[in-house]
Amino acid sequence: MRTHADVGTAGRHWRKTITAAQAGDRQALDELVAGWLPLVYNVVGRALNGHADVDDVVQETMLRAVDNLGALRDPDSFRSWLMAIAMRQIRDRARRRTPRRLDEDASHEATDFAELTVLRLQLEGQRREVAQAVRWLDDEDRQLLSLWWLEVAGELTRRELAAAVGISRQHAAVRVQRMKERLETSRGIVRALEGSCPQLRELTARWDGRPDSVWRKRLARHIRGCAYCGDARESVVPAERLLVGIALVPLPVGYTVSPALGGKTAVAATSVGWSGKVLGALTKPAVAVTAGATIVAGGAYVVTRAPATTPPHAAPAPPAATRTYHPPSPRATPSPSPSPSVTHEKTAVYGSVVDAVDRAPDPNTPPGALPHRPEKGVTSTGGPRAFISHRGEHVTLSGEGYVLVRWQIVPQGRSGGLVPPSWTGLKGKLFHVASGGGRRMDDPVSPTDPTATGMGSKATGYDVLPAGTQQMWQNEYFYLDGSVTLTLNERGADYNLSIFPSTWDAARADIATGPPKGVKRYGLVRDTGKDDAPVPQYVTRSTPADPATVPQRSRV
Repeated sequence: MRTHADVGTAGRHWRKTITAAQAGDRQALDELVAGWLPLVYNVVGRALNGHADVDDVVQETMLRAVDNLGALRDPDSFRSWLMAIAMRQIRDRARRRTPRRLDEDASHEATDFAELTVLRLQLEGQRREVAQAVRWLDDEDRQLLSLWWLEVAGELTRRELAAAVGISRQHAAVRVQRMKERLETSRGIVRALEGSCPQLRELTARWDGRPDSVWRKRLARHIRGCAYCGDARESVVPAERLLVGIALVPLPVGYTVSPALGGKTAVAATSVGWSGKVLGALTKPAVAVTAGATIVAGGAYVVTRAPATTPPHAAPAPPAATRTYHPPSPRATPSPSPSPSVTHEKTAVYGSVVDAVDRAPDPNTPPGALPHRPEKGVTSTGGPRAFISHRGEHVTLSGEGYVLVRWQIVPQGRSGGLVPPSWTGLKGKLFHVASGGGRRMDDPVSPTDPTATGMGSKATGYDVLPAGTQQMWQNEYFYLDGSVTLTLNERGADYNLSIFPSTWDAARADIATGPPKGVKRYGLVRDTGKDDAPVPQYVTRSTPADPATVPQRSRV
């Protein structure tokens, strides 16, 4: 945590920078924007839980701060003033979205801020639990927590928190205490869902995996009356002690706020007094605006996300403006998902297409041709037929060729929410090329029990995938050119995986087997033969301490 001396030294530095920026110093303004962008990103990101609107709200906040900097009388109050602007933008964004839009927006989230916090800060144990509990808070609590988190971490004072929210310090103390109580309830839910309470599995059998206030109340009610779930296996450390000293979540690689004034904007700015003085100095941008920049009409700054450093054998990630996003939809087990099939982008950039929820194809339709990629063979640390069945077990694959992953769902052992396996430490390229085995795992499997599918039955309960996760088939085929580690992340529902180095001939023969030979359906070709073939979900080039924290849609 910062000492008073640290705060004093930093305050004197920023006071000079702010004063210079108010006087029209271009370099000082750039330094001011760059220096405070991480704080704004963390507040907005946590308040909106990593929603797609985060970039826009960060952008609007910095734009308004730049535009109104001349009206700031006391440079020492800059931080609380900036936080107040951020909170207003967050609330304004929420008011502009209808309830229906809110629900649709929730289904479009790719990686929430809880996942980013855990992944980028490598949080473990109860610190990870606190970060994940944020998902269960309502919007107002999450907005307040975004400030309180920074207060506990030493980045804000209570006076600045209260000023940002627009309430007195006494009222802030009451609201923070209530929020902390709900946060502790949410932590209990996170702990319980990672346990193996049979009654809780039954309760959550029809839950789509998306946290909301209704399920928070249901689960909290169960935990209060359940000796198993209410019994903490270790001493629970207060959240404020866990958050002390935690750094800010780093900005994504290449995430900057760049000057982007056109002539028309600069001319218009000269007629509005001080802002014209400052913005007029920015008519020659220091940072070029890329195709991925999001430009606010008439604005001075844009948020850009430059591609991350290109790994070996991998093409750079596409700019934000050209990425295709496949919205997840709530999964209703055991019926097939109603979401559209995977689509492909026009530009063949590796990683630009990620697996998404898709419809089950007509079972009697034979697959298209499977492109034949180069094969030199794949080696596995698990041998020619690896079998993994417990949390943390993994297999590392290396080479150039095809890999078969065969699923075994075991709802009779333990049903409920399924934590998918993840691919980590990817070097080179990995594609999801085909699905086979004669059935999707949500296909019916019993002539006598109409409720039974490969995901479970009414009698055993169902294994439920996280919202937005693609439904697996019995056999899933991948093509690897490099190396990668596949880890089983079993935490809730029980499942096993068999991993085989395979061949193009074997994959083609599998998917070409259809109902005439006694199976449920023909297989499905996903490969395009190019770099715009889909990459699997839950894949990353990093090697996180906990592979279960890999986001559903990771940039590779």
